[in-house]
Amino acid sequence: MFLTLPEIWIVLLNALGIPAAHFGISWAFTRAPGGWFDPARWPFRPFPGESARRYERRTFIRHWKERLPDAAPWFGGFAKKRLHGADPDFLHRFIAESCRSEAAHWAQVLVIAGFIAWTPWPWALVIPAYAIASNLPCILLQRYNRLRFRRVLARSQGSHHRKAPCHSAC
Repeated sequence: MFLTLPEIWIVLLNALGIPAAHFGISWAFTRAPGGWFDPARWPFRPFPGESARRYERRTFIRHWKERLPDAAPWFGGFAKKRLHGADPDFLHRFIAESCRSEAAHWAQVLVIAGFIAWTPWPWALVIPAYAIASNLPCILLQRYNRLRFRRVLARSQGSHHRKAPCHSAC
């Protein structure tokens, strides 16, 4: 705890501030320029050894991914809950929007973890644990989907017997 506040303020800041951080960051990221979320750049491009199959084997993501909400449509953003086609332009957009979503969830982790500034010990340990636990499944899902849709795009480009250039959204 870096700031000493009355207990009622700590409770109010955490009880109101944490949901406000989730929703406020989500709202802000739906309005951020798309160029900030280039799938070809770090941290959105695949890490060495990262694969959709590894996510499936290690996290059992196929069993729980449907239970996660997609809050982007609540703020006028791009819906990612269901795949609406296999058109390459749609898949490129989906991939780019998954970067936006991943970045929003990382921002939520950082902002909410900052609530330890006024949260007393040992409750201060709960704040970053909650920040990670509430956002990590969403981050994993965005990375998993991006890997899967990159593979679909690569197959569709290969099926045309030509090597089409990959847009920045690959």
